[in-house]
Amino acid sequence: MHRIAATCLLFPVLAAAGAGHPPPLLPENEVAALADELSGETAKRNLEGLARFHRQRGSQGFHSAATLVAERAQVYGLSDVEILRFPTDGRRMYGTQRARRGWDAEQGDLLELTSAGPRTLASYAATPIALAEDSESGNVTADLVDVGEGTKEQDYAGKDVRGKLVLVAAQPSAVQDLAVGRFGVAGMVSYAQNQRTAWSGEYDGAVRWGHLDSFSANPTFAFMVSLRVARSLQARLRDGEAIRLQAIVRAGQHDSAYEIVTATIPGSDPALRGSEIAYSCHLDHQRPGANDNASGCVTILEVARSLQRLIASGALPRPARTIRFIWPPEVEGTVTLLNARPEFASRIKAAIHMDMVGGGTDTKAVFHVTRGPASLPSFVHDVAWAFADWANEETYQFAATGSAAYPLVAPEGSKDPLRASYSPFSMGSDHDVYQDSSFGIPAIYLNDWPDRYIHTSLDTAANIDPTKLKRAAFIGAASGYFLANLSSRDAAALNGAIAMGRLMRAVTSLQRQTAPEAADLYERGVHASLNSFLSGALPPAHHTAPTTKGDGGLVFHRRAEPRGPLAVFGYDYFEDHLKATSVKRPGLLSYEGTWGAGEEYAYEALNLADGVRTTAQITAVLSAEYGPVPLKLVTEYLQALKNVGVVD
Repeated sequence: MHRIAATCLLFPVLAAAGAGHPPPLLPENEVAALADELSGETAKRNLEGLARFHRQRGSQGFHSAATLVAERAQVYGLSDVEILRFPTDGRRMYGTQRARRGWDAEQGDLLELTSAGPRTLASYAATPIALAEDSESGNVTADLVDVGEGTKEQDYAGKDVRGKLVLVAAQPSAVQDLAVGRFGVAGMVSYAQNQRTAWSGEYDGAVRWGHLDSFSANPTFAFMVSLRVARSLQARLRDGEAIRLQAIVRAGQHDSAYEIVTATIPGSDPALRGSEIAYSCHLDHQRPGANDNASGCVTILEVARSLQRLIASGALPRPARTIRFIWPPEVEGTVTLLNARPEFASRIKAAIHMDMVGGGTDTKAVFHVTRGPASLPSFVHDVAWAFADWANEETYQFAATGSAAYPLVAPEGSKDPLRASYSPFSMGSDHDVYQDSSFGIPAIYLNDWPDRYIHTSLDTAANIDPTKLKRAAFIGAASGYFLANLSSRDAAALNGAIAMGRLMRAVTSLQRQTAPEAADLYERGVHASLNSFLSGALPPAHHTAPTTKGDGGLVFHRRAEPRGPLAVFGYDYFEDHLKATSVKRPGLLSYEGTWGAGEEYAYEALNLADGVRTTAQITAVLSAEYGPVPLKLVTEYLQALKNVGVVD
């Protein structure tokens, strides 16, 4: 009750205090130029183009999407437009990422053989998401057997599944080694319900995205069917009916390359143009993949178009620092880029990452301006929130009264208020890579969550709101342009934004009952990050000298290599290397905290292993960020990292 009261009392005060404020940080003429030029319709037209392609990594569909983005960037007048290619053969390592081979499919048909003739249950041609990613070729005619979840040996007890097709509730990747390797299953039909939200199960006709293990020793194929189809098949099987299916698949992995589109707006200051502000997204996804993540890709493309046009016309001065735009495959592409081209990592001062930023009213999305992790305090998140908070006020004023100076409305879009939320750090996209301690690049993360259509056949362009695209583009464009010009002259103006950010973070600290010293340490880090940004020097450490004895006094230091988060896409560096040791899987990886789970605790524990903090200090930071965690679990995980050669 006290937490709710604190939140409810604060936000009306903030709203009233901010009513009618002029734009923050940038001169009003520059804000007006951005608001006028940015087009939600232009972004959505580009989105409709991308949503035509099945954009799996290393595929023809991804190449077509990359080519479209590069062509648009050239038409818009950007500089240094190129498609970088990094070979992928399933063995090569880019930091912590084992380079997954490309995957393409030509055919995927699942037919039920009936007395009246074949009936189509799934078709790659009609709905590409119906064929699980990394399926291999096969032509099988066999009976269907329901094995429930399919992840445990008892699921197969007493069932004749060898050479058969099995109906499973789990993701194909979680089933294939047991089903194929142990029980000789020929292939799978899955109805896995991923990305749990309040709306899960309501859209029983939706086909959901599925994938197989890219590195499994038991290659196979899997089809994805809707919950409605699965329930019908289960009912018939329970009634004793034999269901005969034919699966025809022509697909497979192949040596390929991670393709990454990049382009720039060169900076004007000879002393600063070597530093960059990067805009990031992820170009890969199944078709249509409109909000996830064609929306982020076209929004940074619209930022690029608008900034370039305004700079070319003289409406905006050329920024002092270079602005770079990057369209990679999700996570694995970013890990690859920053490892294969270390000069990129050294030049980028801050990143603005957009992953799902266009969800309209029907998606039920909440738009988040997400802060960075406790391990990397930064003022850049306060810059983004300053513009987002102002957009909240302007768009609410317009929605409530029909009049506002900057409604940020697209003619073909909605007129709803934005209601952006300044949210604590959460994982799940390329911002994790930038903010990993290997690279230490603060990242503004703009994202929608929840989205009831994510990873389904219903994630279509029809559910994308041009107004939302325009507003996300405005927050991103204003933040990036401000950072690209930031100098010591702006420090005073930033004080207000940082103060507002500190107040918002204080609310979270009160709700989570965070120790005051932890909050104070973070805020000192925020101010240090500004000095570091302006000077180019590393921020000073704000740790007390170790005084704890025993396990709590141990100090771990991350090695320079490998670089990147340990759990990436389709490959887990830690789990893979743990197999070569006698160390059991650390309990931290399955720990459930108050606000975080094993993945978050592990990510931050490694980030915080800087050779200065003790395990007791790391545990205190983790407990403040994600909820209380035992010192024993943190120490055990760091010792396991030492055994796999990640820390000393």
